[in-house]
Parts: sequence; C-alpha cells; structure tokens
Amino acid sequence: MSTHDDTRDDNRDARGSTGEPPWLLVTRREVVSRITDKSFLLGTAFMVVLIAGYIGFTAWQAERTDQVTLAATPDAVAMASAIAEGAPAVDDRVEVTLLEVDDADAAEAVLRADEADAWLHPVDGGWQLTSESSEQDALTDVTRVIVAEQVLADNAASAGTTVDALQAGSTVSTEFLRGDAEKAGVAEAVGFVFVFLFYFAALIFGMQLASSVIEEKQSRIVEIIAAAIPLRHLLAGKVLGNTALAMIQLLVYLAVGLVGLSFTPYKSYVPALSGPTAWFIAFFFAGFVALACLWAVAGSLASRTEDLQSTSTPLTMLMLVMFFGGVSLDGRGQVIASFVPPVSAVVMPKRILAGGVEWWEPLLALGLLAAFAAVTVWIGERLYRRALLQTGGRVSLRQAWATAE
Repeated sequence: MSTHDDTRDDNRDARGSTGEPPWLLVTRREVVSRITDKSFLLGTAFMVVLIAGYIGFTAWQAERTDQVTLAATPDAVAMASAIAEGAPAVDDRVEVTLLEVDDADAAEAVLRADEADAWLHPVDGGWQLTSESSEQDALTDVTRVIVAEQVLADNAASAGTTVDALQAGSTVSTEFLRGDAEKAGVAEAVGFVFVFLFYFAALIFGMQLASSVIEEKQSRIVEIIAAAIPLRHLLAGKVLGNTALAMIQLLVYLAVGLVGLSFTPYKSYVPALSGPTAWFIAFFFAGFVALACLWAVAGSLASRTEDLQSTSTPLTMLMLVMFFGGVSLDGRGQVIASFVPPVSAVVMPKRILAGGVEWWEPLLALGLLAAFAAVTVWIGERLYRRALLQTGGRVSLRQAWATAE
C-alpha cells in the first residue's frame, strides 16, 4: 500500500479510536441487523423445533411397543403360541397376540377386516406369514428366529440329540476395542450432526455474507464506507459479526440437542458427549472464520448478484468435499484428514467422539486449523481490499492480487 494510503488509514483508525473501533461498529451492525430479522429468528426457531421433534420421535420409537395380532389355523396354533410367548425375549418392543381361526378362509377374512396383522400357516418345507398388503417387519424378524429355534429343537429331538449339542462351537460374538456397539452408533449419529451443522452454518451464513458484500458494492455504499473506515475493518466486522451469529445458533442447537437427548434412552451418554461437543465448538469457530473470510472474498470478486455463482463455485466445492469427507471417511484416511485444514474442522470432532484419540492430536489439529485460518484471513484481506472497489464486471483472483492499492 502507498504511503498516502497508509496515512489515510492511520487517520481513519485514529478517528475510530475516539469512540469504538470501526470493526466493532461493523460487527454490532451485522449482529443487530440479523438478530432482529424475522427470517433469521423464524429459521432458528424452525431448526430448534426440527431438532426437538427428531429427538422426540427417536425417544418415542425407542420406547414404543409394536403390538401385532397373529392369526393361526389349528395346524399352526402351537407354533403361533411359541411365537407369542417368545417374542419379548427376541425383541422387547414386539408384543404378539394370538387369534385362533377355524380355517384359511377365516384367516383371510380377519386379515381383510383388519382384525389381524398376519396369518401364520405351514407350507411345503417351512412356514409362511401372510399379511393383507404390507409386510410386518418386526413380526417377521421375531417369527424367523422363533420358528428356527422350534424347528431345530424338534429336529434335534428326532435325531436323539439336543440343540446345544448341534450348535456347539457355532456361536459368533462381537467385541469393540473401544466402547460397545450402542456407543459406536450414538457416536456415529452425533458425528453426522456435527458435520451437518458445520456445513449448514457455513453455507447459509457464507451466502448471506457474500450477498451483503455484493449489495454494498452494487449500490456504491461501500465507497462511502471506505472513505470513513479502513476496508480491513469492514471485512473484520463482517466476518466477526457472522461468526458471532453462527456461534449463537450453534450453541442453541447443541443445547437443545443435549437437553433433548437427556430425555431419551440414550441419556447416559450425555456426560460423555460434553467433551467432544466442546472440542467441536472450538473447531467450528476456527473453521468458520476461515470460510467466512473466503465467502467475503467471493462477494468482493463479483460485481453483480449473478456473478456470485461463478466466484463462489470453488468455495462450494470445498464445502462439499468437507461434508462428504466428514461423513464417509474412515480408517487411515480419516486419521490423515483430521489434521488437514479445513477438513479437520469436521473430521477431528468425529474422531474424538469415537474415542481412542491421543491428548495431543486435537491440540495439533486445532493449531493447524487456526494457522490455516490466519493465513486465509491474511490472503483474503488483501484480495478483499483490492477487489471490493473494482466495478464493471467479475474480477479474477489474479487481477485482484495484482491490482495496485
């Protein structure tokens, strides 16, 4: 920057220092204008309701008992009775009521009248469940297990042996080096929520940030602002304001999620999720600051709203890579990605959730992400200042970088 521009910036900094720093004024404007906007409030409320509704539905599903009525003709009563008695042992959420009918015609009649959910009857080589129009999945699973046990017991008795003798050495068990299957399932589900929340916030707030930059550029308001405060303060205020809003939303969503989870059968995992959640907040902050700065650059490169699609395409692709990487990576690929910014913002929190991460790994990953954010802000600030006041068409990255200030 020239000496004249440095002096002008220093003077404007001095004027700002008599009251509040210019970047703080811009930050407050961004936060106040958005937090009082009805669309922002309604969007946040909608997401809260969506999260609470999903958790409520999950809790209801976990506690719900599937009550089914099983019709049986005289030749199937014994087997149907075994199914009704043994169902809770196979699946404690399935309760089977036996309905005895005289013959096949009577069984079909009760199915059509919706008095029974399925009809059990023997066929050549086994047994068959007949339902009216859709398969009863829970009943089918229970029936398959109990029928197999009953038939195996009968065949063993006919052969003069026992079921235990026939099954000796055939048991296959599972074991986790870290935790158990249920814990792994909870960690996978929460990890997906982390990835989705980051992607959702970065995309929504990023697009809005870029759009606001274009609006100020198109209306020439930015020229008036540039005469009053340094452009780096304008950029800092916009990035910090949107980061603050994203953090507020994130904290609300996480609080609702953790509180809601405490009312589900998975409430015992809430304390274990607190630590990984705190790490996610830290990674979210560093990653979001870097991406927010890039979104501001994408807006400054465009001269019209129509140009934003082309200037933001690389950033959109990067976010898609982050999303699918966070969702699908595992094994060694996940370990490597957890240290590569900005993908580490979503991958490392998932590794922390799964467990088995050394204490230094999150610190190193967060340090690398913070360094990436610092470099991104430095480069983005230069591109932003040099492209913001250029009009007349889309500005390329090379043009913005090479333009004299």
